Amino acid sequence: MKPRQTKMVMLAVSLAAALLSCQKPFHEETERYYFISANIALPYWQEAQAGFQDAGRALGVKVEFKGPESYNPEDELEAFRKAVQAHPAGIAISPTRPDVFNKEIDAAIQAGIPVICVDSDAPESRRILFVGTDNFQAGIEGGRRIAELLHGQGRVALITITGQFNLEERKLGVEEALKKYPNLKITQVLNDKGDPRMANDQISALLESKDKKDQFDAILCLEASGGPGSAEALHRLNLDGKYPIVAMDKNPETLDWISRGAIAATVAQKSYTMAYYSLKLLDDLHHNVVHEFAKDWRTAPTSPLPTRVDTGTVVIDKTNLAEFQAAIATRAKPL
Repeated sequence: MKPRQTKMVMLAVSLAAALLSCQKPFHEETERYYFISANIALPYWQEAQAGFQDAGRALGVKVEFKGPESYNPEDELEAFRKAVQAHPAGIAISPTRPDVFNKEIDAAIQAGIPVICVDSDAPESRRILFVGTDNFQAGIEGGRRIAELLHGQGRVALITITGQFNLEERKLGVEEALKKYPNLKITQVLNDKGDPRMANDQISALLESKDKKDQFDAILCLEASGGPGSAEALHRLNLDGKYPIVAMDKNPETLDWISRGAIAATVAQKSYTMAYYSLKLLDDLHHNVVHEFAKDWRTAPTSPLPTRVDTGTVVIDKTNLAEFQAAIATRAKPL
């Protein structure tokens, strides 16, 4: 190459580098996203935390994972308010009670902060979209499995957290599944408030009761703590396997009880996936990546993103337990 041509090429490269260096980076150094969880002490939410952090590293943004260490809607609401006050680029929230959060979510949206509901929805709020399990379908899956274990007849003790939107949807799914089995009835609805000790105590009390109305043949759990709590109660009385348990989620305790035969199966959600994609979607909203209706999500007549993202479920029992335990053992833990 001639000297003059070489100089021209070098000049072009220098100009291109200068232009690129002047361009505003896609992500600002101060860009920060929050995830407000229902109970950060549970393995379910620690898995979600890992997903949120991994997405943050992939995008090159700062993330905060906040929430109470027990089931406490008021403390979770306070964590959400503090996140709004920080005016972050976006907030993912799993509202334990939608009626408590609707007004606050609407205020965050009004302030220009995109809010996505994860795992549990607040459909009457102005939240942009929902990412999580199709909870009605998850309830159907649990109902089908308990019906199979009881051969279509018997009494079921249902463990849930009353008043929580996603769990009420699951309960509706269970009831829909059981319509096919007229000899299979839910005779007990227990509220363990997300605490395995409460599930243990309530199942123990039913087992020790002499009242016929307290009798049951199987246990169906709609949230993560009920399975391990129930299994521990049965194990203490040497009743492992006598009362089939269908649990919810894939926390280590639940998987351990499946391996020991105390829990028959669990309907597992994908909390890591929920949290990972919630940050991706918040980031898209913040940067107005999708322009189907307007240049800014705040002025669009409807959300440019999907209104619901179903992350699906899987039933885990002894036939596929080892595969899931091996996968979980190699997954990175949250910071």
